Amino acid sequence: MSRLTRPFLVSLALLTLLGAGFAQRASLTIESWRNDDLGIWQNTIIPAFNEHYPDIQVVFSPTAPAEYNAILNSRLEAGSAGDLITCRPFDESLGQFQRGHLVSLNDLPGMENFSDVARSAWITDDGSDVFCVPMASVIHGFMYNTEIFDELGLSEPDTYEQFLADLQTIANAGHTPLVMGTIDQWEAATMGYQNIGPNYWRGEEGRLGLIEGTIGYDEGGFLEAFEALAEWIPFLPSGYQAMSYPDAQNYFTLGQGAIFPAGSWEIGVFRPMVDFEMGAFKPPVPEGQDTCYISDHTDIALGVNAASPNREAALLFVEWLTTQEFAELYANELPGFFPLADHSVTLDDPLAQTFLDWRVECESTIRSSYQILSRGEPNNETELWNYSAQVLNATVTPEQAAAAVQRGLENWYPPQQNR
Repeated sequence: MSRLTRPFLVSLALLTLLGAGFAQRASLTIESWRNDDLGIWQNTIIPAFNEHYPDIQVVFSPTAPAEYNAILNSRLEAGSAGDLITCRPFDESLGQFQRGHLVSLNDLPGMENFSDVARSAWITDDGSDVFCVPMASVIHGFMYNTEIFDELGLSEPDTYEQFLADLQTIANAGHTPLVMGTIDQWEAATMGYQNIGPNYWRGEEGRLGLIEGTIGYDEGGFLEAFEALAEWIPFLPSGYQAMSYPDAQNYFTLGQGAIFPAGSWEIGVFRPMVDFEMGAFKPPVPEGQDTCYISDHTDIALGVNAASPNREAALLFVEWLTTQEFAELYANELPGFFPLADHSVTLDDPLAQTFLDWRVECESTIRSSYQILSRGEPNNETELWNYSAQVLNATVTPEQAAAAVQRGLENWYPPQQNR
């Protein structure tokens, strides 16, 4: 059975859910910053939707990523934006909703398929309104060169202590254990601190504790994550302080290093570049800890333009996005971008399936700095970039980094000032 063909009973249920018999002709335009997946929308996703609604014409109209926010906001203010708005996570789309440009989707059938974590990037601070349908997340972990692991008889580590022992074994054999640079800073936080950190601050418990002001970056799991990150220093490439993100990608795909601290988006990037088999393992837990946590970070969603003259058709389209059909289509067409709805899906790419399976084994969370905490100055996300890179560069200690990030947050965020 092809991806575009569904069993009769499922199709019947879908059409009943979405309001079968929609006969009014309508034309919808999707605004998006994703200009790399135009063909997927044109050739796969929109035709699948049109199997159910042949009278609704849909046009995918992307804008260059760097220009998207400014152009979209101008169009929204002028009343000329498309009917469907691809939503960036957190404050950008929240601001669009608060200015009245996005429709509340609280009553949209199918929204019950999304967890609180899945909704977290597209919901008001008080949780009263969700305004975009979550489409996909990216998951963090470690990708590795299976040839090097096989050569050294290594297995995927379960604990952080095993991870460090494997890194030493790889180094002793003359290979570069961990492939990452620090000159761009963001990867030190995103694929370093935020990758391993949830196992130390216990996912949502710690992240929400930061928002509520019950825990800080200078204590508990947030400090321990900086300490764990510092243990990477001996295992990074020679000259890593001057290595950029593209440099690191090339280094790994050329087979020059064993392990790449990764986001799942690398799957589609690396596949055509490598001539060795890649494996992946989830962030290893501290010794003695039973529960594992993964950064399952909300990435992209779709909302309805409040000024759309085709609101009924637009709502039908976003309702279809809540279904298993869409979830499986999108995840298979874009390996490494995972559906956020609570549907069971099977992926064609085995490495992508490995990442996705971690959701069954572990609890999901999102990056600690993204919801609410990066609205002031200094920006919490930028601070984490800076100090994670400095920890890896050994220019500050983990304790100094944690204290500096905490001071920055206390500088403007009242719940942390009253801790």
